[in-house]
Amino acid sequence: MSLNQYTQEEIKEMSLIEVAYEIMQENHSKQAVAFGDLVQQIAQLQELSTIEVQQKIAQFYTDLNVDGRFNTVGENRWGLKDWYPIDQVEDELINPVKPKKKKGKKVVDEDFEDLDLDEIDEFDDTEEEELLVDEEDILDLDEDDDEDLDEDELIEDDFEIVDEEELDEEEEDELL
Repeated sequence: MSLNQYTQEEIKEMSLIEVAYEIMQENHSKQAVAFGDLVQQIAQLQELSTIEVQQKIAQFYTDLNVDGRFNTVGENRWGLKDWYPIDQVEDELINPVKPKKKKGKKVVDEDFEDLDLDEIDEFDDTEEEELLVDEEDILDLDEDDDEDLDEDELIEDDFEIVDEEELDEEEEDELL
């Protein structure tokens, strides 16, 4: 349906996104429209003041991005998705890639190639055996920890816990 078939009152009641869709449908050249031009056309058709446009422009831009019928083709120009094959849109958005210069071959360190890894043994078998911990050793450690805890409790019993009020009274007595 074209905008000519709507009354002025119906156009004023339409959402901005619907008016934008109708404007683009009437665009027979199928050329992308700059966002600013699209907003001006909508404002003119709906007889919106600049204040009204400023209040609605953010929501309109969001709707334009979210609505699946519209597609940005770069530089804030918008068109209908029906106009563009997928490959063409991607080509317009992607800047041409400059071929990179080929770098010369890296110099190979000959000393590294002469290194025989079989001759190097970082760990000796006896060292590995020493690193293994027996279960008995672990149990012994647990018993030692238990003994340490018992000693700590005995030490705590030796100290007397003094209330803050008692400390304050003692300090006052010392001052007098």
